[in-house]
Amino acid sequence: MGDNNTPGEHHSPQPARKLAVVVVPLLGLVAVIVGLIVAWNNQSTGFGFFAYAPLSDTVFVGDNGSFVSKGSQLGLAVTGAGLLVLAFWAGLAIGRRQVRR
Repeated sequence: MGDNNTPGEHHSPQPARKLAVVVVPLLGLVAVIVGLIVAWNNQSTGFGFFAYAPLSDTVFVGDNGSFVSKGSQLGLAVTGAGLLVLAFWAGLAIGRRQVRR
């Protein structure tokens, strides 16, 4: 421990790193919460199944994910991005803790 440090040299976190320790997890948490709120508010319930055959001259063209609205898809994507930021931050924090030992 400290074999590579010269006498009088101390490595202390820079102010930007101290700020990042607080800001990054907060941004990830805010992204998760906002994404969940957006996904929850854009739930689509207007679908159903009908017992008749469609006309032969019409073609069904569904949007991507016809059971999930575009707003819900966006909210879930933001939630996923927030979870990725939190996972990256947690791994980085655990890695720094392991190196300091």
